[in-house]
Amino acid sequence: MANKLLEVKNLKQYFGSSNNPIKAVDGISFDVYEGETLGLVGESGCGKSTTGRSIIRLYDITDGEILFKGQNIHAGKSRKELKQFNREMQMIFQDPYASLNPRMTAGEIIAEGFDIHGLYKNKQERRERIGELLEAVGLNREHANRYAHEFSGGQRQRIGIARALSLDPSFIIADEPISALDVSIQAQVVNLLKKLQKERNLTYLFIAHDLSMVKYISDRIAVMYRGKIVELGTSDEIYNHPIHPYTKSLLSAVPLPDPLTERKRQRIPYVHEDATEQMKVYEVLPNHFVYGSESQIKKWTK
Repeated sequence: MANKLLEVKNLKQYFGSSNNPIKAVDGISFDVYEGETLGLVGESGCGKSTTGRSIIRLYDITDGEILFKGQNIHAGKSRKELKQFNREMQMIFQDPYASLNPRMTAGEIIAEGFDIHGLYKNKQERRERIGELLEAVGLNREHANRYAHEFSGGQRQRIGIARALSLDPSFIIADEPISALDVSIQAQVVNLLKKLQKERNLTYLFIAHDLSMVKYISDRIAVMYRGKIVELGTSDEIYNHPIHPYTKSLLSAVPLPDPLTERKRQRIPYVHEDATEQMKVYEVLPNHFVYGSESQIKKWTK
């Protein structure tokens, strides 16, 4: 088994008043191993993007622990330690239109991290590095002098990927990186992410709601519902042997390319049950975890 790169322990992220908090993330735990892609899926509002933003310190967490390479990243850190952490972990944002500064050229956007961390002060070195990153994501060196509005959506997302790679991170959080793109472009971007992962030994937390794309890129999948991870397992297990009714409901809504099969297929509605017994995570099969009460688990695994 590969080394644990990230450990999330009982993470809670609440918003609003302490009397009536909105529990965006409510006590979730999972690990991400070096070199793998963990897919985090669920419908809008389930807490998956909040999880990613909490891990990368865009939010101060309410409770729990996040360990990156064995270090608690939310414990008191010196400026130097935080700078090192920021180099190791980067994020690709959902909206390629909103996440790029319209007043900066592609080269300036990619090089922003160099200035913050004092890298590539020599102009020639800097230009060369920007060119390498643009080529790595399938763009041309000449694109460095263009502004964001001169690119298509897919090209903008490639610039966002180049920016995330600029500091040679080991871990990238991809927060719905393809949801704002045309279907024809989505596959290109996902293939690019897989190629870069092989070349640079990257580890991904891939957040999405498109289950067909998540299956294609992920080694393991965590299914989120109402701030909880309700099922976690390998990609094959989750798709071929789902156990939690919510996972089954999600999978039944994935569109199929064959219209005849699609017409005959039954959608499985999900009705949320508030259990009266204690709810916890059970390992129902090796490395296949499901959240529920004891009686629910018995019923679901019959």
